Amino acid sequence: MAGRGPGPRPRCAGVGAPAGRQRPPVVGPARGAARLAGGDPVTRRRPATRLTVRVALVATLLAGLAAACGGNGKGRASGGLDDVPKGCEAVDMAVSPEKVTLLTDLARSFNDSDAAKKGGCSVVRVQKVSSGVGMQLLANGWPDAQANGPRPVVWSPASSAWGAILNQKRRDKNQSDLAPPSKAFMRTPLVIAMPRPMAQALGWPDTPIGYADILSLAQNPNGWGAKGHPEWGPFKLGKTNPNFSTSALSATIAQYYAATQKTSGLSLEDLGQPQVDAFARGVESSVVHYGDITLTFLNNLYRSDRRGASLTYVSAVAVEEKSVIDYNSGNPDGILDPGEVPRKPRVPLVAVYPKEGTLFSDNPFIVLDAPWVSARQKQAARAFEAFVKQPENQRRVLKFGFRPGNPQVRVGAPIDRANGVDANQPQNVLDVPEPPVLVRILDLWAQQRKAARVQLVIDVSGSMGEPAGGGGETKLDLAKRAATSALNDFKDDDQVGLRVFTTGIRTTEPSDYLDLVPIGRIGDNRGQIDAAIQSLEPQHGTPLYTVAQASYDALRQSFDPTRINAVVLLTDGKNEDDRNPDVNNLLTRLRNSNEGESTRPVRIFTIGYGKDADLGVLRRIAEATNAAAYDASDPTSINQVFTAVISNF
Repeated sequence: MAGRGPGPRPRCAGVGAPAGRQRPPVVGPARGAARLAGGDPVTRRRPATRLTVRVALVATLLAGLAAACGGNGKGRASGGLDDVPKGCEAVDMAVSPEKVTLLTDLARSFNDSDAAKKGGCSVVRVQKVSSGVGMQLLANGWPDAQANGPRPVVWSPASSAWGAILNQKRRDKNQSDLAPPSKAFMRTPLVIAMPRPMAQALGWPDTPIGYADILSLAQNPNGWGAKGHPEWGPFKLGKTNPNFSTSALSATIAQYYAATQKTSGLSLEDLGQPQVDAFARGVESSVVHYGDITLTFLNNLYRSDRRGASLTYVSAVAVEEKSVIDYNSGNPDGILDPGEVPRKPRVPLVAVYPKEGTLFSDNPFIVLDAPWVSARQKQAARAFEAFVKQPENQRRVLKFGFRPGNPQVRVGAPIDRANGVDANQPQNVLDVPEPPVLVRILDLWAQQRKAARVQLVIDVSGSMGEPAGGGGETKLDLAKRAATSALNDFKDDDQVGLRVFTTGIRTTEPSDYLDLVPIGRIGDNRGQIDAAIQSLEPQHGTPLYTVAQASYDALRQSFDPTRINAVVLLTDGKNEDDRNPDVNNLLTRLRNSNEGESTRPVRIFTIGYGKDADLGVLRRIAEATNAAAYDASDPTSINQVFTAVISNF
């Protein structure tokens, strides 16, 4: 969507996680954070125009809706925000999700060490906040600590680029910098992860591969047939939203460098060149869908691999090197539940280090120059930074699949070819552009991203008229407000329609759903959809399976290969249609028509709304179409959830 700026996203609990898997609680801000079905809260993003519109709405949710996943509904990451003993200083850290387990572990060790007692007692507490969300919260002064978690003393996004963007946004408002220069304590490069046979078809490992090769294959009408594999269909790229995801931000920067054939000095003038714009749009045209976290793609790919279909889901995913190691170990989300035994994929991934160059996620340790940070807290934060950089702790960093920031610790296993990665790569490292260029890249992405074709499907059954909380509003009232707000997250060229469903909504067939606004250009029908949403009233039962299948079929029949084709289905209940009671039949039909993804992939993103929603079934419906399910069991979180869902387009 045009204008999507960093905004919140529901947390990713089940975002595409293999069915039945639950992630352990994770410390992260945001109390009533929305969650992906499966148990974890979620979050998301947005650029300039919308950024402004969404920030107030989403700031509350953002923090908690971090990327990886928590499970307690309060957005607290494992290790949690422990109580601080009397007389001790709390040193709160906001860290990107992929390293929350590692830093929670290190914080506990530090808190038990003598180093934490020097200069007075201090306690480091870790909370999970995705990089883009943390940037936006800090840009706005970290509002509402009760909802977003305590204001951090230390901020560690995945990349120092986020600190540069934060400072630039504050400078644009004549405010002082919050993120001083800082050093990395561990690193991991951006790679293009590809199933090994696909990489080999492009010449890997002997022939360097880059974004120009991706663009060429993406624009070839024969797709993988041009490489002798028509059975793989068109080239499909998995990429998240650069307003919140570091891997997507790095990939987008690298695309611009590839288009200009530069490795440094990317300028605003470069971004404005027509050939650069065409290159960026060409790469984006191959995207399967977006989203707030790479785990969606990796978990969906892992599920496809178990069914023997990994070569037709996605051709490549922009991720960090560490994620390739996790995936190949049989742990695509990087978190092992107690007693869980990882199963290696049938088809492993390999890390392609783009020949044009790539960027490192340098994981800076930023002690904030913020008015709420005391001198004593800064001293304690520096003590923890020194502790983390000690050789024995840097070896723990390596064990987690990151490259140590301390040069005294050599890079070794698991960063090796046995795990699909290469410690001797990358050969070409790109410079991080200047802050104004970074901000402009995010603005341009909103215009260049792949357009969407989305059917909004909203439950108007009788239970939607139930109270949503103590404020006197109903669940439908809150859903109407959230859906209306979400319309601003689409760019004018996106195509959106509105369908409502309940049993007996009309006397003629189809009797269980009604198209209030047909799918059309939202720049032309936004007001019409808004008015239709405001007129909704609760009615009868919930024909969930019927409307899911009908909406899916309709989009497949009118499929547009130049767009992301998807259904967003919100319901607060279970299937109540006696004429269509068989969920297994629905799932089989969805899976069979979607398997292979070589022709007309349509995804159903589901929202389980309220405590009575059948989250298990909704997750299975989403997974059958390689999408994601979102948990809004707390009706007051529906704004955040809608924000997270729309991040996929």
